Amino acid sequence: MTTHTPVTPLNASVSDEPTNPEEPARPELFRAAVASLIGTRVRAEVHVEPLRPPQRLAPWSYAISADVRDADGDEVATGRLVLLHDPDGVEAWDGVLRLVAFASAEMDDQMGNDPMLPQVGWSWLTSALVERGAAHRAAGGTVTQTTSTRFGDIHGPQTSVALELRASWTAETEDMAPHLAAFVDMLCLAAGLPPEGVTLLSPT
Repeated sequence: MTTHTPVTPLNASVSDEPTNPEEPARPELFRAAVASLIGTRVRAEVHVEPLRPPQRLAPWSYAISADVRDADGDEVATGRLVLLHDPDGVEAWDGVLRLVAFASAEMDDQMGNDPMLPQVGWSWLTSALVERGAAHRAAGGTVTQTTSTRFGDIHGPQTSVALELRASWTAETEDMAPHLAAFVDMLCLAAGLPPEGVTLLSPT
């Protein structure tokens, strides 16, 4: 049984004018990229909002957070996506628009104990970028599998495994919608959500 999953827009705005009167006008390419990012609709389980962007990574930057919540409203995965723009280009980027991503999610016991988890986590991102048609190049990053053991008066399972992904890639066009959609897909996979539009049947 499948059902359509509602989507919600990213409630944010970008001004055509700089926030600082002495700041130069934002490049048109960057403005278009931010506008497409803001206009992207995401799954209802994902809460997206703007963040204060880093100031020293590029001349222009914009950042958002994305949190995945389960049916009870509990956060099951969290992430950040930063859009960087350098009109002069950066050799390491092989382009002028770079996306930097961070994602973190706690794994279930079966997945958390899989020694292939880092490779699987990376494939979630790269496959999502391809499936969403997010034209990109120069992708790279790290995936970390960490085990935590709780002691004393701390709620939760005694031992848990978390996945942390840090990645960056260069966007080939200013259309950020497929990139955000791919990032959200990866977060939802890490959180253990079914594909969008699919409802899992409860055992009877």
